[in-house]
Amino acid sequence: MAQRVSPFLLGLLALPLLLVVPAYAQSQVSLIPRPTLVEMHEGAYVFPSTTPVAAFESFMEVASVLYDHPAVNFMAAERIKSHKRIPESGVRLVQARAEDRLANDAYRLVVDTSGIVITAHQAPAMLNGLFTVLQLAYTQPDGRRLPAMVIEDRPRFGYRGLHLDVSRHFYPLPFLKKFIDLMALYKFNTFHWHLTDAPGWRLEINKYPELTRRAAWRTHPVWKDWQRNGQRYLAMGQPNASGGYYTQAEARQLVAYAARKGITIIPEIEMPGHSEEVLAVYPELSCSGKPYHNSAFCIGNEATFTFLTDVLSEVMAIFPSEYIHVGGDEVDKTAWAACDKCNARMEQLGVDSVDALQGYFVTRIDSFLRANGRKLIGWDEMMEGGVPPGATVMSWRGEAGGLDAANAGYDVIMTPNSHLYFDYYQSDPQTQPKAIGGYTPLSAVYAYEPIPNGLAADKVKHILGAQGTTWTEYMPTTEQVEYMVFPRALALAEVVWTDPARRDWDHFNKRLQQHYQLLQRWQVNYYRPSYAVGIDVDFNADTLTNTISFAVEQYETGIRYTTDGQDPDARSALYTKPIELAMPATIKAAYFVDSARVGPIATAKADIHKAIGKNITYQTGWAAAYPAQKDSTLLNGQKGGKLAGGGQWQGFANNMDVTIDFQRREAIKSVAIDFLQDTLAHAHLPSDVTVLLSDNGKNFREAGTLITGGAPTDPSRRVETYAFNFDAVQTARYVRVVATNAQNALLLTDEVIVY
Repeated sequence: MAQRVSPFLLGLLALPLLLVVPAYAQSQVSLIPRPTLVEMHEGAYVFPSTTPVAAFESFMEVASVLYDHPAVNFMAAERIKSHKRIPESGVRLVQARAEDRLANDAYRLVVDTSGIVITAHQAPAMLNGLFTVLQLAYTQPDGRRLPAMVIEDRPRFGYRGLHLDVSRHFYPLPFLKKFIDLMALYKFNTFHWHLTDAPGWRLEINKYPELTRRAAWRTHPVWKDWQRNGQRYLAMGQPNASGGYYTQAEARQLVAYAARKGITIIPEIEMPGHSEEVLAVYPELSCSGKPYHNSAFCIGNEATFTFLTDVLSEVMAIFPSEYIHVGGDEVDKTAWAACDKCNARMEQLGVDSVDALQGYFVTRIDSFLRANGRKLIGWDEMMEGGVPPGATVMSWRGEAGGLDAANAGYDVIMTPNSHLYFDYYQSDPQTQPKAIGGYTPLSAVYAYEPIPNGLAADKVKHILGAQGTTWTEYMPTTEQVEYMVFPRALALAEVVWTDPARRDWDHFNKRLQQHYQLLQRWQVNYYRPSYAVGIDVDFNADTLTNTISFAVEQYETGIRYTTDGQDPDARSALYTKPIELAMPATIKAAYFVDSARVGPIATAKADIHKAIGKNITYQTGWAAAYPAQKDSTLLNGQKGGKLAGGGQWQGFANNMDVTIDFQRREAIKSVAIDFLQDTLAHAHLPSDVTVLLSDNGKNFREAGTLITGGAPTDPSRRVETYAFNFDAVQTARYVRVVATNAQNALLLTDEVIVY
């Protein structure tokens, strides 16, 4: 039977004979995103002091990207007129032919001692090959020397995006160019520019000058201060006016700058909601007609559509993108229901709901955009009022909106807040600058799969790609934007580019180590991996042992630990693999560099207590949102870990009341219970905890009460242990634990520990 030869190998038949280097030597390159194929060969190309460049006509323009190389000077590109006249050395950008067996969006990069040959059909694919060369320059020990290799590569998704909100905080144009540069190095191709929102209008519109004279300027430079203090706007030039805007010339400059890097900019003009800044300066477009009263345009007012189509006309003259983003999220429709003009519009349309009124609005704006050769894109709330055919949905509220839209035949871009919101915390909130909430570490971004479960096979084509979204409420500086976006953007770059079969967290993390020097050379204020050690205690009910494992964001080995409660030092055991303990122990661990402790000491209890596996009765049931392991949760030997939703924290609405039955009288020396305070989950510590003992399960005597009072003075996320150590040993068959919360909030607990 004939054996099928891969297109890649067929394409290699025309290449010079290269000796393949063994697999163990292929770690010389650490590209992100991971290419489809990398083969390392013997030898290297050393760039001459001035390197010649030759390109086919279709690649003459993109060849200029080589001038961005950090270590090499390139000559002006010479035109290659035919495949028979390709130079024998230097950098050569070659037009692919059928015999090259390359997909239209793929490139092949070959490095040997004579130079570099990149082959592609189209300019975007050639650009991806060129940015591979630039990325190698930043991640190799010597950017003027490349090891011999063959790379073949193509993207998985056509839409690979990053979003940036410049309304809540305004950022200067040079920073946006730097942002674009970094996107290009990691093969993103779409920049979603969120230009308007309540905190400030950021784009010059000639027909409506008040948008930049006043709506672009506010009373406080920091969003949080403005949000808490009246949310008012000031005229440009007033002493306290804070904000800014981009002129149309500046916006065009950024569009051209991005296009040179292969990146399309999609502008977002929020409508019909999130428009407080517009309605403050043009109040006649609101339902009330008064400034500072409404957040949504009046849909019954024809002047609304005149204003918006005028604005969009100027926007389209600046941005050549296929898509125009119109927001459509979180619309407060309350004013519509009470508005005479909106009610008249609903009567005219024959509809009886404000959701249908939003559907009318979206359809009308969509028609205008289509008449001008553009397509509408909006957030998934658009689905509530009906989405016009051909519109594209951006799914942010989890995956449900995207799943429903794709199954209904709409194109979708996935950006679920569960995995791709870069304004969420990326490490322990107690150690991080203030953020909007959530928890999305680097590993969670990397684990994301853009094709949602439940999507029909014939609808997969509607998932165009995915996007990292950055809302900037808590990012007043460009440095903070960089801190929140990088390196999480690198993980997303691989998610949207690399085939799932080639994605591997350990492999990515190893390659990532070489990219810190790229980020450092670009002076990016990226999030540095934490030195904090996490301790995981896993109880085995069959062997009555605890398996202890440690984790740290650092790549290099450096965790030292103790099991006797003593603080670890440079002489303590070095962690190399999980350890098993058959006795209760206090575990302490920390990270060390060159014999010095550089991180905090972490502590955990490895309990093997006498209540494990006993019977338990719930006088108050657990909360439906936090069932954990149901009636085995509190006596299974397992601790809750860092996350409220991790599966071991059991929730109770306000009060908790449980009783443990030992089946016989037992000597009781101590009782302890942990509670998690996590304001993001609306979980607070109890105001008091009481332990009661009984011999018959009916008559209980109080053994102790701990009272903490009302609201906590420290609202940070933390685990608090409530421990009762009895001076004299108690005896009882039943142990009852009652906890109350004076704040009408959730109680989260993981284990009742009895010795």
